[in-house]
Amino acid sequence: MKMNEVLNMLSALIAGVILGIIFFGGLWITTQKGLRSKRPALVFTGSFIIRMTIILVGFYFIGQNSWQKLLTCLAGFLVARVVIVRLTQKDNHSKTTLIKEVPHEA
Repeated sequence: MKMNEVLNMLSALIAGVILGIIFFGGLWITTQKGLRSKRPALVFTGSFIIRMTIILVGFYFIGQNSWQKLLTCLAGFLVARVVIVRLTQKDNHSKTTLIKEVPHEA
């Protein structure tokens, strides 16, 4: 494998990570804001359309020349998903409070 090909694959991987951060980070922000919104359907739908447009355009331009670059970009996208999920789970676990359930008596 030539050095130029390695750099192309590395740039596709980094681009995939960036696209994944945009997509999954945007999803996390959307759920945080959308649940408190007066119009959650509008927030979720608008966010979905914007995120999908960015991701599809990104994948189109990155993978335009070869399926190998497209696959590498997808791998970076999935790596970003794992990272975002772990980061947001740590955030949610630290904010979670336990509520003791009180039995109801009739």
